[in-house]
Amino acid sequence: MFRSAFNKMSSLNILKSAQARNTSQLHGKLSGKVAVVTASSEGIGFAIAKRLANDGASVVVSSRKKENVDKAVSEIKSVSDNVSGIPCHVGKQEDRKLLLDFAVANYGGIDILISNAAANPAICRVLDTNEKAWDKIFDTNVKAAFLLTQSAVPLIEKRGGGSIVYISSVAAYKVVERVGAYSVSKTALLGLTKAAAEQCLSMNIRVNCVCPGIIDTKFSSVLLNCDESFDLLKQIVPMQRVGKPDECAGIVSFLCSEDASYVTGESFVVAGGIFSRL
Repeated sequence: MFRSAFNKMSSLNILKSAQARNTSQLHGKLSGKVAVVTASSEGIGFAIAKRLANDGASVVVSSRKKENVDKAVSEIKSVSDNVSGIPCHVGKQEDRKLLLDFAVANYGGIDILISNAAANPAICRVLDTNEKAWDKIFDTNVKAAFLLTQSAVPLIEKRGGGSIVYISSVAAYKVVERVGAYSVSKTALLGLTKAAAEQCLSMNIRVNCVCPGIIDTKFSSVLLNCDESFDLLKQIVPMQRVGKPDECAGIVSFLCSEDASYVTGESFVVAGGIFSRL
C-alpha cells in the first residue's frame, strides 16, 4: 500500500515537473520558433541547441553520426520535449536537403538557422596548406554555410521571417598561425554575414555572426595539443581563462529573439577580451 502511494506520488511529481517545464517553454522568448543547428551533438553547437530549446524553441539537432545525434537529443530532452535530430554531413547536398525537409515535416517550417559546422584538417601556416586541405576547409566552413542558407531562406521567409546565425571565430580577426587556412575561412564568414544580411532585409530575416575565442572544446584540445600550450594561450586572454561552450550560447539565443529585432549584419566576439577588430 505504501509502495503504491509512493509510486503515485512519484508519478504526480514527474507530471508536475513536465508541466512546469512545458509552461516555461511556452513563455520562453523563442516560444513557437523552430531552430535548425548544424554540428550540434557536442561542443558549442550542442550548447546552442540546448539553450535554444531551454528558451522555448523546437530544435533540430544534427551531426554526421547518428549515435552522436541520438545522445545529444536524449540529453537536451532534460530541458525540452521539443527536440529531435537527424544525421547530416553539411558538405553533402542530399544531407542538407534531408535536414531541412526533416524540420519542415516535424515542426511545420523553419524560423532559425544556426550554421556551426566547421572543419580543419590542416595544422599549419596558411601558405603551407595543401590544396586538398584548403578545399575541405572552404567546402565545409564557407560553401556549405552559403548553400544551406540559400535553401533555408525561402523556408524562413515563408514563416514571415526569422534569424540566421553563423558561428565564425576570433581567428577571423586575428589569424591563428597554426590554423591559417581555417582563419581565412572564418574571415570569409564575416563577409557572408554582411552580404546575406543586406539581401535578406526585405524578407524580414536577420543575419548575424558569433565569433568564439578559445573555448574548452574538442577542437581546441586538438589545436593546443598539450597543457603547456593551453597555459600559454590563456596568457593572451585578458580574462585569464578559456571559455565554456555555454558562454557562447546565450548571445546566439539573444540574436534569434525579438530582443535583437534591430540587429543584423553584425559579428559578435565571445573571447574573454582578446583584441579582435580589423
